[in-house]
Amino acid sequence: MPVTEFVTDPENLTMSLIADFDAPVERLWRAYTDPRQLERFWGPPGWPATFTQFEFTAGGRAIYHMTSPQGEPSRGAWEFLSIDEGRRLEVLDYFVDEAGESMEGFPAMRMVFDFDETETGSRLRSTTYFTSLEGLEQAVAMGAVEGTKMAMAQLDAVLLDLRAYAQGKGTRLEVLDDTHVRITRLIDGPRDLVWRAHHDAELLKKWMLGPDGWIMSIAEPSETVGGSYRWQWQQEGAPETAFGFEGEVLLIDAPRRAVTTERMTGTEGPTNINDLQFYEEDGATLLTLIVEYPDLATRDMILATGMVDGMEASYARLESVLAP
Repeated sequence: MPVTEFVTDPENLTMSLIADFDAPVERLWRAYTDPRQLERFWGPPGWPATFTQFEFTAGGRAIYHMTSPQGEPSRGAWEFLSIDEGRRLEVLDYFVDEAGESMEGFPAMRMVFDFDETETGSRLRSTTYFTSLEGLEQAVAMGAVEGTKMAMAQLDAVLLDLRAYAQGKGTRLEVLDDTHVRITRLIDGPRDLVWRAHHDAELLKKWMLGPDGWIMSIAEPSETVGGSYRWQWQQEGAPETAFGFEGEVLLIDAPRRAVTTERMTGTEGPTNINDLQFYEEDGATLLTLIVEYPDLATRDMILATGMVDGMEASYARLESVLAP
């Protein structure tokens, strides 16, 4: 985690953080001033950001929205107050409606980002200034502290070349909290093909098999919000071993994001939410799966099944399927 200090100061109406990175300060600056890179970390896990306007000049404006796994948007805007190239960025951040107009009843925040060089890379100092104690308390109550820390934890992956960050490291699991985990895997192939491999029944049966000796006997994907999907596996030649999962599609943003519910076939629960995101760079695609479990016990029970090992076996097959 890059955040080394996080302080909420009610007396001075500020919220500040310090974060250190093993990357040149110029690279850190680009991450904050390129909207396509900002999108990869500005929203916390499960709420990725999309910037639809970005006028990077003093007096200019950026408009963005973050989208929940259920498709609910949270809209915001930046007004660029001052820009000291490579060193300091000052913006006014506030909530907006669908038309991009400021929303009453929500706090506006002045944010100052300072970028400094260190012996090992770079340091970010971020200070958010509130106009009232109520505004600060409202931001904290809305999860600003936890959300900021989780968003910053995604920045390391942005600062490194994608292949340098993930290639050869297999399927990686990160426990985010009691009910959320993040699973990542780099696939050597373009995003459009990787997306299709996740939504084409015949392709799914070639790679989503888990350990050797198993087959995918049912593959019924869906790319329609509100639609249902169903998977079933069994040991080859042993139909009595069959088990599967089913669920509903909550959100589709092809070829970037697919969010579904998941439960074991034939049961009433528990139900998980799977948020699968696809990011392409230099012909490779980073898969990021954020799983929300109903409780800690369910999380630990499912992780103990060897799920990650089975996913790695499947992803290795996927790369073979996509190989030219």
